[in-house]
Amino acid sequence: MPGAGSGTAGPLRRSVRTELWRLVLVVLWLGMVAAISFIEAPLKFQAPGITIPLGLGIGRLVFAALNIAEAALLVAFTVLSLWPSAVRIAGARLFAWSALAVVFVVKIAVVRPPLNARTDLVLAGADPGQSPWHYVYIACDLVTMALLVILAVLTARAVLRRL
Repeated sequence: MPGAGSGTAGPLRRSVRTELWRLVLVVLWLGMVAAISFIEAPLKFQAPGITIPLGLGIGRLVFAALNIAEAALLVAFTVLSLWPSAVRIAGARLFAWSALAVVFVVKIAVVRPPLNARTDLVLAGADPGQSPWHYVYIACDLVTMALLVILAVLTARAVLRRL
């Protein structure tokens, strides 16, 4: 049998498995952001009986859970990319992954705090007026989705190269 006992089948299978896991993580993340940010969030306020404070309270819980899941997926992708026996990502994939990490940190550390403060004001009965932070958060999610699509395509190509 060609290749039998040569030791190449194990690492080849391992690299394909690693790439497939990376692809699963990226596609899962993409689906979560699309479903929550661009389907659930706007539709929630159209449900009968949902008030602005109730919708904001639900949104805060849902987006906190989404951000925790995003952090877990980012960590898992990072571990799969830095693991000693893993095939390293490089070039465009490394750039997309790095940009994704930066956008995520900005979203959590810069954008979420003023949104949370505004939600606190609304829940306390105040009317803080319009806020540009919602649009900044949406922009972050759009950039996240674009980077995830790029990362998914590049990772799928890496899988196909290793088959």
